[in-house]
Amino acid sequence: MTGIIRLTPRQSRRVNALVKRECCNCEGGNCLLLDDRDPCVCPQLISYSLLCKWFRTAVLPLDQVLYAELHHRKDMRRCAACGTSFVPGSNRAKYCPDCRNRIIRRQSAERMRKRRSPVTL
Repeated sequence: MTGIIRLTPRQSRRVNALVKRECCNCEGGNCLLLDDRDPCVCPQLISYSLLCKWFRTAVLPLDQVLYAELHHRKDMRRCAACGTSFVPGSNRAKYCPDCRNRIIRRQSAERMRKRRSPVTL
């Protein structure tokens, strides 16, 4: 990551929840890495940016959607079915991973239904 990314309020709430739930260095809202015998508030809980290197490398990848939003901004696409953002695996990707299986199954059923139907002239 080259620069400091500014978080939206929604992203900040998700980051704070992730810090409180998953970060092993956050205990009671205090950061153990910054502890020098005085309690120090975790910087991720009070800022609108990603400051903690430990959080960026170890904790943020646990939330794949948020990770993709923050690290792959230029690569992001919108799902044609539900409208959520996702990082495409190829240049032809049109649907997010959640919708992809559902859409493929529906298209396959329609194709097979058309193939099995009697041809009328």
